[in-house]
Amino acid sequence: MRYDSEHKQQTRIRVLDAAATAIRTVGPDRVGVAGVMAEAGLTHGGFYAHFASKDDLVTAAIAHMFDQAGERLRLETEGREPDEALASYIDFYLSRKHRDARGSGCPMAALASDLPRLTDEARSIFSVGARRHGDTLAGKLAELGRADADAQARSAVAELIGALSLARVEKDAKRSDAILETSKRSLKRRLGLDAAA
Repeated sequence: MRYDSEHKQQTRIRVLDAAATAIRTVGPDRVGVAGVMAEAGLTHGGFYAHFASKDDLVTAAIAHMFDQAGERLRLETEGREPDEALASYIDFYLSRKHRDARGSGCPMAALASDLPRLTDEARSIFSVGARRHGDTLAGKLAELGRADADAQARSAVAELIGALSLARVEKDAKRSDAILETSKRSLKRRLGLDAAA
């Protein structure tokens, strides 16, 4: 049976969703093609209709994760004044809900330590996604009149990723919550967003 291009695209997205969740959860090295296809409700044999190799799947899944992260950033910031938009995004990013959503959270926090073992193409896709994310935050800071918006955005992204990562590895729930709260307050204060909090 032949399927139209729309059906093929929907199937590809199902596979990418399953792969993105698996990669965030267990890391790209431990993801298996058969498991991803089964999670997507497909047979292993259909894999090569969409991807040339596991490396191709991982690269496409990273791009997909950044598309999802960009959509989340848009949802948190759209229709808000720049200071409110940034405060809202920080609140989301450093929340318990995001911390506990390892299978669907930020690809930067989930994959940064895996990057040296990935292909050049996967690292390039990650770099483009991370830069795009930082540029969006820098744009909001520039709207607030910050002359050093790019540097502040890079620093903010680094703190967001670091705080989320540390909160995820901390076994004590109170200490994990404190990491999130302390970074949230510090970041908002540093970016001059206290009034928007």
